[in-house]
Amino acid sequence: MKNIYITTAIPYVNGAPHLGHAMDYCLADTCARYQKMLGNNVRLQAGTDEHGGKIYQKAKDLDVPVEEYVKENAERFQDFIRQLGVEYTDYVRTTDSDHERRCQEIWNKLKDHIYLEKYEGWYCAGCERFVTDKEYEENHGICPDHQKSYEHLEEENYYLRLSDFKDEIVRAIESGEMEIAPYYRRREILKLIADSPDVSISRPREQLTWGVPVPGDESQVMYVWIDALSNYITVLGYPEKDIADFWPAYAQFVGKDILRFHAIIWPAMLMGLGLPLPRHLISHGMVLADGQKMSKSIGNVVDPVEVLNRHGLDAFRYYFLRHVDTFADADYTAEKFEDAYNNELANDLGNLVQRLATLAKKNNFEMDEVELELPAEYKQLMDSFEFSKAFDYVWDKVQNINRRIDEEKPWSLAKNGESEKLKKCLTGLTNELLTVNMMLAPFLPTASEKIKAIFTNPIEPPEQPLFPKS
Repeated sequence: MKNIYITTAIPYVNGAPHLGHAMDYCLADTCARYQKMLGNNVRLQAGTDEHGGKIYQKAKDLDVPVEEYVKENAERFQDFIRQLGVEYTDYVRTTDSDHERRCQEIWNKLKDHIYLEKYEGWYCAGCERFVTDKEYEENHGICPDHQKSYEHLEEENYYLRLSDFKDEIVRAIESGEMEIAPYYRRREILKLIADSPDVSISRPREQLTWGVPVPGDESQVMYVWIDALSNYITVLGYPEKDIADFWPAYAQFVGKDILRFHAIIWPAMLMGLGLPLPRHLISHGMVLADGQKMSKSIGNVVDPVEVLNRHGLDAFRYYFLRHVDTFADADYTAEKFEDAYNNELANDLGNLVQRLATLAKKNNFEMDEVELELPAEYKQLMDSFEFSKAFDYVWDKVQNINRRIDEEKPWSLAKNGESEKLKKCLTGLTNELLTVNMMLAPFLPTASEKIKAIFTNPIEPPEQPLFPKS
């Protein structure tokens, strides 16, 4: 049995949960459930990022105390995580006193790599980060994510000296010590490292009041990186606790838009602390709506809570774990979702369960105890974090069982009194379905439990459709 630690990127709580958050949670939960199925001891982290100028300003605009605003939004995200059926073991809020204290201790441990310097240049308030002159020119002075002009700032900040670690980070990525998936993202990161400047890790208190105070300098507040990225280890109790039982993380799930920070700044911090790097950084793509990036200004934002409430958890996880590629950008439309639910989940799997359970009960069939094994191809895909491909593999098996029923015609065997052939046929079909159900468990845990209960002696067909068609 291994100790496995899996993390999700903590969302910034100045807005509602979106589909990017849902992908993070569902992928990490699928990975965690698979590892538990292998018999490993798993910890799964989740949390909320609650400091920064945007949050402070939003609370001010709403005329509510910022503490009240972040508490309310943190609870909103926790409810969302529960709705997704995510079994996290550790939850961190960056406003927790333990987290804030540990961040200050981490800052002190990194002091040899931190320096104070005046900055004059460009800043994106939406991204809450500084951009290089090169990035400013390439984007023609406008942030591509927020469609707002960069601000010109002049202020004194503390910096983390990335140059102390660049060569080591490149070596770690090229050697596979820290694997980045998908592979083509690895090439992107290696190109970015060369041009990455030292990173600002503080803001003057007069510019940013809502944050963790820099130890030893009350005029400065910690900027996002030391505060937010540290959550992965502060939630384990670092630095006062020995975290070697679960660190390095087995897998850290992030959206492609924040991979660069997790693949460059985060390793630099870990190296400065003398800690090993995460084994795998898993970067997922964006969910598009009708082929376009979701945007409030366009009016095409899909509310994941609304989709969950309308279609249920099984349908949600089915679509976004199978039909949304694990690594690439993928499209969502209501029509595609409905089609996948009705013609695949309800028809392929729901009807199969009903059909096979009815045949078994009608013929007084009872299953023998057998030890089921996960197919090697499935394990290889899951171990490579190719979850959408693994789901496709499982669905091929679902469709194959349906074909076998049509070809082997167990109802004809019963009608002709061929009891031995009938028992062999039903045994093969139910064992294959239970193997499929075991492979489905990380993706559709609720449905998998229901199917398992249906095919426990005595077999009882469901009174209602497993997935009622919408």
